[in-house]
Amino acid sequence: MKVILVNERGGTRSFSFGGLSKALLGLCLLGLPVGAFLAGANLPVAGTDVFDARTAKAWNKALRKQQQQIDEADQKAREQLSALTVKLAELQARLTRIDALGERLTTVAHLDEGEFQFDTPPAVGGPEETNIPGSGDLPYKPPQFIDLIENLASQIENRQMQLTTLESLLAKRHLQDEQFIAGRPIKRGWLSSHYGYRTDPFTGRRAWHGGLDFAGKMGSDVVAVAAGVVTWAGDRYGYGQLVEINHGNGYKTRYGHNSALKVKVGDVVKKGQIISLMGSSGRSTGPHVHFEVYKNNRPVDPASYIRRTGR
Repeated sequence: MKVILVNERGGTRSFSFGGLSKALLGLCLLGLPVGAFLAGANLPVAGTDVFDARTAKAWNKALRKQQQQIDEADQKAREQLSALTVKLAELQARLTRIDALGERLTTVAHLDEGEFQFDTPPAVGGPEETNIPGSGDLPYKPPQFIDLIENLASQIENRQMQLTTLESLLAKRHLQDEQFIAGRPIKRGWLSSHYGYRTDPFTGRRAWHGGLDFAGKMGSDVVAVAAGVVTWAGDRYGYGQLVEINHGNGYKTRYGHNSALKVKVGDVVKKGQIISLMGSSGRSTGPHVHFEVYKNNRPVDPASYIRRTGR
């Protein structure tokens, strides 16, 4: 084998190789690309991660941590759902009690049928708004238990509004019942003198009697025929020991000839409350109570009121 080398000046030089030299030169030429390939194989490739046992361990650790977080979130969600379930049951029980109470009050108050309905959902309505931006998109649908809680809260709010209105109505009706003049001013006794003209027991002449007289036992109870405020409690000419009560709406009553008073000016009295004890003070022939009713400061016949029954 003969190799010719050319230098930069154009000169040449030749070499001759024998059999052994040829073999060595071939191995060198063949080993260059193989060595280059092996060297390149040992270099790391740019932009890639080397996956080894340490990397696998780190990944497993991260996965275990994420699984632990998922388990904790799941447990917390279950606990919250359990608490919401208990709360939902409490709201349902509360609504049942409110409905029962409302129906009972409606019955006791003798209200018109259908005026207060505690056994049906509240009536609602209104026109549908179609020009709202984004109304064509499908709205978010909350979980079913949230819908139930919101529905129960709405029902409870409606029932509370009805009960508030019913309470105000009953309070007003109770006040009207208390102020309604009806019944006799005594617990025991009898009617001894009517309203109108009569023969005066002291002079024997015809005279006007502006009330009713109820005779009875000395010291027996005298009661208010309606609720009101005491505007007089003491001596008054002709009446002896007198109690006067203002009942509002232009009405007032008087109770005369008492032996003792149980109230004073400014006291608020209830219907049927004992206000004095029967006596014979003032211009009187014996133990009795002189009962008068005034409407707009004018005396009226008490007989029409004592025959009335409470509302």
